[in-house]
Amino acid sequence: MLEDAVKSAWQYGRRFLLNGKVADYIPELSKASPVYLGVCVHTMDGKTVEYGDVDQRFTIQSISKVITLAMALELLGFDKVFSHVMMEPSGDSFNSILKLDTASNRPYNPMINAGAIDVIGLLAPEVSFETLLAFARTICMDDGIELDMDVYRSEAFTGDRNRAIGYLLKSKGVLSGDVLSTVDLYFRMCSLSVTARSLARLGQILANGGVNPVTGERLLSAQTVRTIKTLMLTCGMYDRSGELAVRVGIPSKSGVGGGIMSCVEKCMGIGIYGPSLDEKGNSIGGVYLLEHLSKEMHLHIFDSE
Repeated sequence: MLEDAVKSAWQYGRRFLLNGKVADYIPELSKASPVYLGVCVHTMDGKTVEYGDVDQRFTIQSISKVITLAMALELLGFDKVFSHVMMEPSGDSFNSILKLDTASNRPYNPMINAGAIDVIGLLAPEVSFETLLAFARTICMDDGIELDMDVYRSEAFTGDRNRAIGYLLKSKGVLSGDVLSTVDLYFRMCSLSVTARSLARLGQILANGGVNPVTGERLLSAQTVRTIKTLMLTCGMYDRSGELAVRVGIPSKSGVGGGIMSCVEKCMGIGIYGPSLDEKGNSIGGVYLLEHLSKEMHLHIFDSE
């Protein structure tokens, strides 16, 4: 049944690929093929189901925000992190500074750029990029994750808006470290190369409460995982998060590289790659795939069946 449901969802998602557009504001991302769509599902009982372009490496982009938030919560604690960033959906685009400039000195949540840069600012004095890379490999169960230098250079070259966000945070006394080195670390984390399989394994660990289901090793505390999954549900899909919480109801985080990482509690992790994006920056085929799979298998967090 799982194989049929995933295949059907993948086929359904493919119908919408040409309705979207590959990200081009980071020039290197524009080279991706809009017809790629891959899905990988890892279940708690060890089953793996895959269709499409699951071997294709792409950059993690905003899904890295889950990794840096996890590290910050584990290293610095809940109270420290959320004294710098809030936990509220912004309703604005991922790179907006509107509310940061007018409504609050603190970023609205860690899943938008301002919040993620703030979290990176907390981590930067404590950990190196190499430490964060090793952590990403561990919780994605993928030793092949590397820094994609071409995307990193492209991102850094076109990243003036994110540098502006960093300076705005600095001016408000929220970010205390060096702006340029903080934002550079943010660019590096966004430029990690992953696959749909990597994201499914990360989703699997979150779905399993922070425990590696293969080894039994606890990688993240239960509180860290609960916090991350809640923020993924309410803020993880840019300014479509509310709509997709209703339509799909699976905690998910997307990235403009085309990735979506999802976790179904005590059931499965889902990784998707589809670089053709909707108008909000989410994988258009991936969103339709997830909605179809959620309906077919009753995966919505509030399904009563």
